[in-house]
Amino acid sequence: MPMNMDPSLLQRLGRLEFLARQAVEGFITGLHKSPFHGFSVEFAEHRLYNAGESTRHIDWKLYGRTDKLFVKRFEEETNLRCQLVLDCSGSMWYPAGVDPDGPELNKMKFAIHSSAALIEMFRRQRDAVGVSLFGDQLETHVPAKSSPAHLRLVYHELENLLDSVNDERKGTSTVDALHQIAEASPRRSLVIVFSDLLDRGGDVDELMAALQHLKHNKHEVVLFHVLDGATEVDFSFEDRPTIFEDLETGEEIRLHPAEVRAAYVGRMADLRKELDLRCAQYHIDWVDVDIAKGVYPVLSAYLVKRAKLKSIRH
Repeated sequence: MPMNMDPSLLQRLGRLEFLARQAVEGFITGLHKSPFHGFSVEFAEHRLYNAGESTRHIDWKLYGRTDKLFVKRFEEETNLRCQLVLDCSGSMWYPAGVDPDGPELNKMKFAIHSSAALIEMFRRQRDAVGVSLFGDQLETHVPAKSSPAHLRLVYHELENLLDSVNDERKGTSTVDALHQIAEASPRRSLVIVFSDLLDRGGDVDELMAALQHLKHNKHEVVLFHVLDGATEVDFSFEDRPTIFEDLETGEEIRLHPAEVRAAYVGRMADLRKELDLRCAQYHIDWVDVDIAKGVYPVLSAYLVKRAKLKSIRH
């Protein structure tokens, strides 16, 4: 647990919510110092004024503080429904043995922290949020709502997942889970998926069909492809005999990394290229994320997607 946490605030909010608020505050501060400085800390209630539109709803007090023209938003402009979908299969717990309260990340902890930060963004923008968890089947499906009590429930689900131990060696059934979520989510939503897409014998055509099911039901989809870049993309292991364990089956194999590195890197590059191309074909946002880079790339991708949705709605 980070030493600079205020114990009273931590007790009131819960550690994930506390960390999420810290992450979002840092992210927004960074936006102010970047080319995206047009985003206001109060972006939940305002949007930039577009030349030519009525000046009736300009917030002149905010103009006096920022020298920028912002228009007050109304409730129907801000509300979205967002469903967070987390792959909880065995491979998502790689690297194994990560302390839930320590600074190190595995893919599961990265997905949980990223989801918590997104929930904080949703809260600020008055968006409804739900959560779905799956391994070899859909295990949890909490539909999207926006009340404070509901947000605490969603955080509680993530807290429980963070504290759980990968001792069941769950397989992955991303395709089946996405079909079930599509059927269980009748109202149009932004569906945000965190997965390493390492289904055993996974078929890209079947995955695309499941994602298309979501699109057919009028959902917008963002797919965060979560990997440990150093080892799962670049295969940067020491050049000595190494035992590799499948976290979903327990199967072990002894290999010399140098003997398989080129073949592995090539196959992984081909998979990522195919996912990128196929998702673009079906208008699905595929975002390649490295757990070593933290949650800010996830928040940036979300803001870009939300801006696109807002422009479509207006």
